[in-house]
Amino acid sequence: MTNSGAQKGTPLDAQPVGRKGVYPYLKRTPLDVQFTGGKGVSPYLNRTPLDVQPVGRKGVYPVVRLDALAPDIYLMRIASGYIAENALPGQFVNIRSCEGINTLLRRPISILRVDRDKGAFDIVFQVRGKGTGMLAMKKAGDTVDIIGPLGKPFFINESFRKIAVVGGGIGIFPLLFLLKEMQSAEKTVFLGFRNKECIVLSDDFEKACDSLHIATDDGSAGRKGLVTGLLEESLDNGQTFDIIYACGPGPMLKKVAYLAKKHNIRCQVSLEQRMGCGIGACLVCACKTKQGDDWDYSHVCKDGPVFWSDQIIFDE
Repeated sequence: MTNSGAQKGTPLDAQPVGRKGVYPYLKRTPLDVQFTGGKGVSPYLNRTPLDVQPVGRKGVYPVVRLDALAPDIYLMRIASGYIAENALPGQFVNIRSCEGINTLLRRPISILRVDRDKGAFDIVFQVRGKGTGMLAMKKAGDTVDIIGPLGKPFFINESFRKIAVVGGGIGIFPLLFLLKEMQSAEKTVFLGFRNKECIVLSDDFEKACDSLHIATDDGSAGRKGLVTGLLEESLDNGQTFDIIYACGPGPMLKKVAYLAKKHNIRCQVSLEQRMGCGIGACLVCACKTKQGDDWDYSHVCKDGPVFWSDQIIFDE
């Protein structure tokens, strides 16, 4: 009878079984930072420019408050000194909606703003299904399981003296963080909503910029029409910008990219994309990007969500 090595548990036969756990963060090491290309001035701990991007880490954090901003749109404040200190404009967090198997995938949600003094950050989300519905049932004192901050942030540079920010619908939220960090620039903001009832955080945006312009599809508030019409009118009237930042639906981003190219203005867009893992291990959030004379797929979660507009191949 042959003796089995598996029964004796030799090194080659034995394989440790992974298990899930929540562990304390002990010490920051060089491996905690991830290098990304590009030079610029970043608010990241007053260290180096956008060459350094903090790596997201997993944690369970308490909910400070949950406020309803509009029907099915909620603002959640979460206490996390790590995320508040390390997050950059344009990044997001990946949130587990609940325990169990009811919602397997985490929900990626942009960071609205941070309060570094209080060690907290805000997110805004719209209830679209079971996962976000469960998030909307949270109350102060409850906890949320989060990985973050994640993703490539907006490129910030001191040479950008005049900027334009264009947001559509729920795509406006990561842009408020950007405006608050770019304190020395002259900031013109264009926001688009479906109707008056959908307008949220307009007072916050007005305080964070020099000029705010709003468009609604039905004309119930601001200018009637698309938000890109406001940007186009401004550019055609001779207004100039050093850079345009945009976040919103694909057709809006495609038009903004076209206008930026037409007027020879640098432009960055933050893509709204359904995600699976949030860390680049799957292809759920793949988008087409230019690679030299060819093209390839990029991960919105890892390579983005922020891209230079001339990188993106928009759908026809």
